[in-house]
Amino acid sequence: MDSPVRDAAPAAAGAVGAGPRGGAAPGSAGHRLGPVALVVAGGLSVQFGSAVAVLLMPRAGALGVVTLRLLLAAAVLLIVCRPKVRGYGRADWGTIVAFGAAMAGMNILFYQSVDRIPLGAAVTLEVLGPLILSVVASRRLVNLLWAGLALGGVVLLGGGGFDRLDPVGAGFALAAGAMWATYIVFSARTGRRFPQADGLALAMAFGAVLSLPFGIVEAGDKLLVPSTIGLGLVVALMSSVLPYTLELLALRRLPAPTFAILMSLEPAIAAAAGFLVLSQALSALDALAIALVIAASMGAVRTQVRGAA
Repeated sequence: MDSPVRDAAPAAAGAVGAGPRGGAAPGSAGHRLGPVALVVAGGLSVQFGSAVAVLLMPRAGALGVVTLRLLLAAAVLLIVCRPKVRGYGRADWGTIVAFGAAMAGMNILFYQSVDRIPLGAAVTLEVLGPLILSVVASRRLVNLLWAGLALGGVVLLGGGGFDRLDPVGAGFALAAGAMWATYIVFSARTGRRFPQADGLALAMAFGAVLSLPFGIVEAGDKLLVPSTIGLGLVVALMSSVLPYTLELLALRRLPAPTFAILMSLEPAIAAAAGFLVLSQALSALDALAIALVIAASMGAVRTQVRGAA
């Protein structure tokens, strides 16, 4: 899954995973190699963190894992960022509430999905949310081609019917994608209203509070087992804190459109993580489906960039 700390640019080119911080002016290929490596490392961290989360689910359940991830990530971010809480108006706090709610909903739905279907398939379906947002935001006819390509990938992934994947799991993944698109909108607004990562830390804390009752109901005192907390901290660091830090560093030197294209590779990274950590093998048809969705995401971003030039 996308990292819950992953932001998106208000520009349409960033609708498929870019950040509100934008990017530096393009430089030489050698100059970009470093930040590109940081972004790829962040993607690897997110998806392998999601794979660890799947391993944790038998101990704490999907909702318990969400609670641990958000609580521990919020604790780390609040300690590191030490955000100020004074000097903000009602609209600012309303943005934090919406951002945190979208974050909690996205994570709850995504983990319900990966509890039922393979990680690579879940991320492929989830990324449709940002892709559709990009297509709608652009209002360009050529993006209908990318939407059609993505739809073809989804049809292939479902093998003609999502019963092969588990329709409930597929539905959760699609719903998580819709929440991701909502997250993108409020992430950008939060980035404009709050300095540095202050808004992110506050929204993460609110999302953690929202998820807490669900985690307690499902996992109860299992959330207090030291080994479970330890694994939850690993998930929080790998899926939230570490990728956010890497992307923050990368976006200081990397154009946002380039970042968005790199984010389009997430389904492939997720499929690799699912295979290596969870032994979730892909069929040739599944691999083709994921490739089509990745191509659609990249094409949509590139079209936005050309349109803005």
